[in-house]
Amino acid sequence: MALTASVRVAPMALEDIPAVLDIERRSFTTPWPPEAFHQELSHNRLARYTVARQGGAVVGYAGVWLMVDEAHITTFAVHPDWRRQGVGRRLMQAVLVASREMGAVHMTLEVRVSNGVAQALYSQHGFAIAGRRERYYTDDNEDAYIMSTPPLGSEAMEGHLADAYRAAEADGADPEDEASG
Repeated sequence: MALTASVRVAPMALEDIPAVLDIERRSFTTPWPPEAFHQELSHNRLARYTVARQGGAVVGYAGVWLMVDEAHITTFAVHPDWRRQGVGRRLMQAVLVASREMGAVHMTLEVRVSNGVAQALYSQHGFAIAGRRERYYTDDNEDAYIMSTPPLGSEAMEGHLADAYRAAEADGADPEDEASG
């Protein structure tokens, strides 16, 4: 399904935390505590968090950390009422832009072995399974796949990044703005 035209991405702000926490609770059995998001936004200079908004409502969010030259997606969720409408794709594009602008060479993430929908989204943006972390999730001891991209400057990632920058421009945003926050 196509992304609803009125959905825009922007850097996450402290005021977004209550809505983000609502999506966290709806999406994960072990949600992050409110102070974690506050800490990330206020003190982690190597982190970038993005929200997707429909009107004034937050409908999804994503976070990424830069660790040396690797961007690691720390969290990613879309409100259940907004799934399969392109919000996840737009958030992933924003995370690609942010990662590139922060100087990342590669991107990585962990995803539940059972979460085929998320794996498909990540694969569509250049990620491939690179390994497995046994009993990674503490709530049920499920394994996680480690997914990584080829180098962001590679020919393999050219199209994904071009799409991401086009999406940022269509939003009326400067790609540099999406990388901040």
